[in-house]
Amino acid sequence: MGRYQNWCQERGLVTLDDVDVNAISDFATSLAGDLSAASAARTIVSVRGFHKFCITEDWTVANPAVDIHPVSIPLRLPKALPYESVIALIDATDSGDLPQRDRAIMELLYGTGMRISELTNLCVDDIDPESETVIVTGKGNKQRLIPVGTYALEAIEKYVHGERSTLVAKGAGTHKLFLNRRGNPMSRQSAWECVNQASARAKIPGVSPHSLRHSYATHLLERGADVRTVQELLGHASVTTTQVYTLVTVDTLREIYAASHPRAT
Repeated sequence: MGRYQNWCQERGLVTLDDVDVNAISDFATSLAGDLSAASAARTIVSVRGFHKFCITEDWTVANPAVDIHPVSIPLRLPKALPYESVIALIDATDSGDLPQRDRAIMELLYGTGMRISELTNLCVDDIDPESETVIVTGKGNKQRLIPVGTYALEAIEKYVHGERSTLVAKGAGTHKLFLNRRGNPMSRQSAWECVNQASARAKIPGVSPHSLRHSYATHLLERGADVRTVQELLGHASVTTTQVYTLVTVDTLREIYAASHPRAT
């Protein structure tokens, strides 16, 4: 609100009654050159809230901001990796200090689309190799049962019967699936670092755990999965959140169409 207050004072708008809808509209326009769309939108929301508060406190009788609305924020599409890049990232874990664990992490992130916090909360018993499913505890402690592929299951089995059995002996004992070098439950930061190291080895910059989640959803939709199914797999409360991925696949289809159809251009 300091920015708004200074802007009003510079223009001689000293009291609440000096401010009208045109003044607030000019203030909103002035934000465009200084702030991002998201920051400008938050600022206008704060201004609207301030004037509404002034009404409730009987400091003024008019609300000049009632018809001022923040500009819509441009939709930022999630970054999905090509399938070949995902494979390169997974294969890059073979040269790490803990190759079995890190490969299992990468296979599971891409093979299930789970969040990094969901991955570090996994227990050994959450994985069911017979039914090829995993129990994931998401936001609000809501659980969902999702399928997990054979590549991830094989990587987990090697890790559990290999590196993990050695690591767990170093710690106090835990049911958590992924452990650090001291045998304690792995943190989100450490799991994130596994992805960073794979990204560096594969020479694919800008990869995060969420990149694998985005890729998981996008690749499913590109290969015929419906939005509702992907919503359930990702654990989204609303299908609107999932629908952003359909925009990515539409862009891909446009590129294929433009490159392949004889009358596309």
